[in-house]
Amino acid sequence: TMRLVDYAFALTILLGFWWVLLAAWIAVRRDSPGPGLFGQPRVGRQGKVFTCWKFRTMQLGTAQAGTHEVSAASVTRVGAFLRRTKIDELPQVWNILRGEIALIGPRPCLPVQTELVEERRKRGVLDVLPGISGLAQVEGIDMSDPVRLARRDADYIALRGILPDIRLILRTARGGGQGDRVRGQAGSA
Repeated sequence: TMRLVDYAFALTILLGFWWVLLAAWIAVRRDSPGPGLFGQPRVGRQGKVFTCWKFRTMQLGTAQAGTHEVSAASVTRVGAFLRRTKIDELPQVWNILRGEIALIGPRPCLPVQTELVEERRKRGVLDVLPGISGLAQVEGIDMSDPVRLARRDADYIALRGILPDIRLILRTARGGGQGDRVRGQAGSA
């Protein structure tokens, strides 16, 4: 099942690429003041809030808001690289091992994004684990359009399975998943 793929991925990152995690953490710490890791509350399955872990890519003190609402000037030099290469997402392997997130699924939103939470609840999107990457994200749909995003998330749920999820993993690895753009970044809403 996909949960086995999720766990295998998480363990591969922790055991085989621990040095990438360490190097990224050191780079973040040296690039700007603040912690290397960033924990943010996100809405998970059944609306349960959990702490989603990432490498910090923005200046300390940046507002807790949807990425599309944050200025591109908030992104640090190292953060821009980490976001472009998706290395900033690697600490979420901890969330995978805790059963809070999957590799593929609807991207978890912030609790303050109440319109998106409600749209997802109406469409059954909160019945599944959120994901590090997902259909809407690889299609470039960000959280600035809650209704459109929730509809696409519902489409994913109707079509999900091991082969579609593997295709989404490959699309993400090839550079898809640019749906979380900051305000002022090329192509953002």
